[in-house]
Amino acid sequence: MKFTWNWLCDHLDTTASLDEILDVLPMIGLEVEEVDNPAIRLADFTVAEIISAERHPNADKLQVCRVNTGKEEVQIVCGAPNARAGLKTVLAVPGTYIPGLDITIKKGEIRGEESHGMLCSASELGISEEHDGIMELSSDAEVGSGAAQAAGLNDPMIEIAITPNRGDCLGVRGVARDLAAAGYGTVKPLDFSDEDGSFDSDITWSVEANSPDACPLVTGRQFKNITNQPSPAWMQQRLTAIGQRPIDVLVDITNYIMFDIGRPLHAYDADKIEGGKLIIRNAKQGESLTALNEKTYELDEDMLVICDANGPDDIAGVMGGDRTGVSETTTSMFLEIAIFDPVSVAITGRKLNLNSDARYRFERGLDTDGPTAFSGYITRLIKELTGAEASHLVTAGAGVPEIAPIAFTPASVKSLTGVDVPAQKQQEILEILGFTVVVGSDDGWQVTRPTWRPDVHGKADIIEEIIRIYGYDHLPMMSLPRAEMIAKPSVSKLQRRTNYLRRTLVSRDYIEAVTFSFMKDDDAKLFGGGDEALRLANPISADLNMMRPTILPNLLQAVGRNLRRGAQDLSFFEIGPVFEGVPADQQYHMCCGVRQGRKTISDWQYQNEAVTVFDAKADLLSALSAIGVSVDNLQITSDAPDYYHPGRSGSLVQGRTVLGYFGEIHPSIAKHFDVKGACAGFELFFQRVPTPKDKGPAKPLLALNTLQALTRDFAFVVDTDVTADAVMRAVKAGGKPFVSNVAVFDAYEGDKIEAGKKSLALSVTIQPQKATLVDAEIVEISDKIIGSVAKNCGGVIRG
Repeated sequence: MKFTWNWLCDHLDTTASLDEILDVLPMIGLEVEEVDNPAIRLADFTVAEIISAERHPNADKLQVCRVNTGKEEVQIVCGAPNARAGLKTVLAVPGTYIPGLDITIKKGEIRGEESHGMLCSASELGISEEHDGIMELSSDAEVGSGAAQAAGLNDPMIEIAITPNRGDCLGVRGVARDLAAAGYGTVKPLDFSDEDGSFDSDITWSVEANSPDACPLVTGRQFKNITNQPSPAWMQQRLTAIGQRPIDVLVDITNYIMFDIGRPLHAYDADKIEGGKLIIRNAKQGESLTALNEKTYELDEDMLVICDANGPDDIAGVMGGDRTGVSETTTSMFLEIAIFDPVSVAITGRKLNLNSDARYRFERGLDTDGPTAFSGYITRLIKELTGAEASHLVTAGAGVPEIAPIAFTPASVKSLTGVDVPAQKQQEILEILGFTVVVGSDDGWQVTRPTWRPDVHGKADIIEEIIRIYGYDHLPMMSLPRAEMIAKPSVSKLQRRTNYLRRTLVSRDYIEAVTFSFMKDDDAKLFGGGDEALRLANPISADLNMMRPTILPNLLQAVGRNLRRGAQDLSFFEIGPVFEGVPADQQYHMCCGVRQGRKTISDWQYQNEAVTVFDAKADLLSALSAIGVSVDNLQITSDAPDYYHPGRSGSLVQGRTVLGYFGEIHPSIAKHFDVKGACAGFELFFQRVPTPKDKGPAKPLLALNTLQALTRDFAFVVDTDVTADAVMRAVKAGGKPFVSNVAVFDAYEGDKIEAGKKSLALSVTIQPQKATLVDAEIVEISDKIIGSVAKNCGGVIRG
């Protein structure tokens, strides 16, 4: 929101200085983003008078001017078509920086004639886009004085940031109201009385929208015998200062009112409206409209439009149409003032990717009394500046519901904020802000919000308004009590677990990636997703329209993208949210990792080994171990999803809970993401792992065994469908508690053993517990191991 200092003072009667106002604005919730004082920026430019202007002897389009600077007469070569004797204009002497051209003027020679400065246009001063000629100042401007003041450019421009709920401060009057409530002056009265017209309008309204809330109230007034001329200098200067280009008096009035009192208007050329009626309705499928920006937009049935007999003329609340817009030849105008549903305006603007100052205000909520309350004020301004005659007011719409009062007690301010604001001060603040306060006999108040504050819904909102204006600096400074001497951890167990995962995977040569939580719907379907309920209604890109069912495709896409840029031997992981369905229990966090190419172990022996299913398995086991899972108790099954390679993938199961999948990526999936070479990955559902009980900060007792361990090798013949994991579990169960480790070092299937059988060779580490084992004890342990394998797996010792 931009405005100038003098513009603010038109609404605020204050003795405060500009600096004081700039200090208080952020304190009441209106953050100052920029202050631009042209008088300071243009301090080096002065008023000069052209004494004579003669054609350059060596250039047809240049003139040699004799210029009075107030100190001396100098010669300046000028190419402006309006340079003439007697004209007072803006002078830049040598050494002056020209902001519009980004140059510093130097004394020079142009086509053989000396030039001692520059006569400047508005665009060269950086104050507008006008560059057809040099600036023309008033004839009574004092030669040699500051050009900024002579050109009316000594009015500082202020830009403030507006939060989405403060549509009332998108007009200068709303800002003035807040400042008055904070004690920095009083709001000047404006004449908002009704204005009677002198004839009946030729244009009427008809509201036929699908919902009565789409346009609860609209008014219109016709103006005849208009003289559409340039707007007055004061209006042009203010609009230019805030970045609005003056066009003509009709357009400039609509823009001025929008920034002055925060009320968007739309002006129709009444002679271009067909049928004598404007209809507010939902657009029909296939209709289109060419807007004032000269672009054509395709409309749908959810968009609200204003039409005449020829079709849509206006995208309601967003932008008007070019066909019925006013122009320099307009002599009869119909002015619309309406209330539109903020949600409808926002959705339409987003669908059309169309932004405007009007949309910005409508979607934040406007004064619901505006169509009638402001009509008289606007009518008198138009009549004054155009000499027009005004019609009677034309009104349509079901109307806005009456605002219900809110029960409020002054004591609730202190109970909620801790600040003791006197009840009288509370009432004063609320009434200056436009609230109606009815004081009851039992300290209870009935507070009714003003029509321009649709964001106020309850008691807490009223308290916020009071404390915002009274000042957050009144909040008492208090030390927070600490019930315990030792501070509690600042991170949760889940956050700690996530940190352990990150550290572990980084130590295994992984790089953490951060990707979007959504993807292309075709990619989601490859990984079991694609539920229509998870499709985004307003995606940031057509290729990012579905919530992801797993992180794996995002990482594969990142790998493919890096491979195309020449990278190789990649290892990425990510911890983030995934979405299996709409219910909350189907939305959770997981950890995924992908390796591609060769192993990244820094050892010359492994530099040409490609990643395999076993690398993914090792990564998953390490990750599980890092978050406190006893990996020795996990079962390995082969039922992994079909986006893994069949026969080279598996899952880790604890009881009946699948904790993760691992394996090589299916070749067709790798090809889809343009991933070349070996590729393996894993998925870890770490939120399925039970959170361990808190055992305090102490670490568990370190158990060291001083007795020497011994190793025995066993070769068992089992059925081919018996897994190595089952045999290893049987060995551990039979040799408990002496077996500390079991490893498979060979597997054989062939003509040396019976068909349908396989041989598994295992190395078993036996760790004595209390004393060194004697031969008889070792034999006993070995027999128990053989018996356990025979019982649980049907295995026998290979002869």
